[in-house]
Amino acid sequence: MDDEPEVREVAVDMLGMKGYKTLATSDPMVAVQIARTEAGPIHLLLTDVVMPIMNGRVLSEQIRVIRPGIKVLFMSAYSTQTVDDYGVRIAPGAPFVMKPFTMEILATQVRAILDYRSPFSKRLPT
Repeated sequence: MDDEPEVREVAVDMLGMKGYKTLATSDPMVAVQIARTEAGPIHLLLTDVVMPIMNGRVLSEQIRVIRPGIKVLFMSAYSTQTVDDYGVRIAPGAPFVMKPFTMEILATQVRAILDYRSPFSKRLPT
């Protein structure tokens, strides 16, 4: 989710080249609707932090209500301190990638988040 078409298209292309299926939009309300209606799993929300209409933190909170297990990667051209200055607080240590990013940086971040297993999650017996 990015309100800038060029950034969104580049991220979709980069992730597609790495084998990821993406669902993309510039409208946060459409993103929420996609979360409600998409039949298959959605593993990750990649969202800009500072956007008009709805910021990335609020968007992630709304989507987590619909898809509780979804992981989130925030992105911004602003540093986390500048994001805070905009009044958008994301949790300390939340996954964050700085724009502009390379395909390798984005792919590495996405893979790390998808592979991450919380030390507090219960392991089911096999």
